[in-house]
Amino acid sequence: MRTLCSSTLIGEFFVIGFAGLVAMKDPDLSTSTVWTVSGIAMFLCLLLCGLVTRPGGVALGWALQIALIASGFIVSTMFILGVIFAALWWASVHYGRKVDEAKARFAAQSDSSTPDAA
Repeated sequence: MRTLCSSTLIGEFFVIGFAGLVAMKDPDLSTSTVWTVSGIAMFLCLLLCGLVTRPGGVALGWALQIALIASGFIVSTMFILGVIFAALWWASVHYGRKVDEAKARFAAQSDSSTPDAA
């Protein structure tokens, strides 16, 4: 699960950075505000790469997905990209857990079928 979720988060990192560049063109937003919010979101993406397998990591990922969709009120394209990344996040969590379960089953089978060498 970690690999799939981290890949999604790294993609979001870049999308948030590019959205920050687009948001800078809005005359109602100050550059410092745009980069403070974008920087925090980008930092959270990187932080979540390490926390995704810890308790609450997936929930924090979902909170980030909601924030990404909500950023569409500033940069309208983010509505579409946010939904796409939320779908990718769901797929990463869902299929990542299935892969982890399959790996655990395979490891258990290979441990039980290997005769003891003692």
